[in-house]
Amino acid sequence: MTITITAFERSPDGGMGLARDTRVRWALEEAGQAYTVLPVSFQAMKEPEHLARHPFGQIPTFEEGDLAIFESGAIIFHIAQRYPGLLPDDANARARAVTWMFAALSTVEPPILDLAIAKFQEGDKPWSQDRLPLVQNRIRERLGKLSDRMGDAQWLDGDFSAADLVMVSVLQRLKPSGMLGEFPTLAAYVARAEERPAFQRAFADQLAFNTAGKAASGA
Repeated sequence: MTITITAFERSPDGGMGLARDTRVRWALEEAGQAYTVLPVSFQAMKEPEHLARHPFGQIPTFEEGDLAIFESGAIIFHIAQRYPGLLPDDANARARAVTWMFAALSTVEPPILDLAIAKFQEGDKPWSQDRLPLVQNRIRERLGKLSDRMGDAQWLDGDFSAADLVMVSVLQRLKPSGMLGEFPTLAAYVARAEERPAFQRAFADQLAFNTAGKAASGA
């Protein structure tokens, strides 16, 4: 059965790997699974065909046979459960990896997303300059605790797993802000993950996908 994922027809970041379809591409590359990508325009995201895939009109989605799921975390968890290589065999280690996946999406990512909102959607509000430092401090608190927990470990818990894939994908969103550089342990962690061949393939594919889209539109 063919795996099909959806992605922005033209990603807002121009293919630099910050869109959530990159996470799913990376997981599929780590699992050694071929896939096709269905481009979805911002207009199409609001239409019934895509809303049947994702009720909130977002990307990515994942379809294989009669299975259709959405939310990048859920998709990565499904891939990790179905194919070997992304979750440990030991039951306790697997449970810890899943815990870290939830921590990445539920604890670390929300203030990072708030930073983007504070800068780009609320930047013209009279109270934005007061709010921004509060958001940045929440991020620093989370990153400080994560850095302390990692210490000098290579990965979150033993070998590389889906937990690291999700956590690194979340931390990458801080690159434009420069805040990741304040935590050398985490910056090195992200760089180490980006050296993995599966990530390199996923990133290259996402960039090529967006470059082809620009060329097709004449941009």
